[in-house]
Amino acid sequence: MAERAMPSFTKSPPELVERFAAVLDDYPNAVRKKMFGYPAAFVGGNMATGLFADQWVVRLPEGEIAAARAAGAGPFEPMPGKPMKAFVVIPRDDVADDAAIRRWVERGLGTASSMRAKT
Repeated sequence: MAERAMPSFTKSPPELVERFAAVLDDYPNAVRKKMFGYPAAFVGGNMATGLFADQWVVRLPEGEIAAARAAGAGPFEPMPGKPMKAFVVIPRDDVADDAAIRRWVERGLGTASSMRAKT
């Protein structure tokens, strides 16, 4: 059986990494670590939000995904055809807007904190 090569992922732009760090500085209870090699924030061991290449993604409850998509959020597929259904890509305009990005991040943190903690 042939070995499957790990896909190579594009690094996040430095300005997006800086934006992520600056926004997350306001949420000291979020634990920051890497996911897929990108900055991410976790609550109770559950990923709440993070970067992937040039995208900022957030975890939402299943019942909020459709409304988020209708409001402009995109599907999150770290690999083509492999969606992470609990996450959406935050619209770029919202990433640049202080109030909007904080609303998304707080929704993600709330979702992660409502989940059973991983030990």
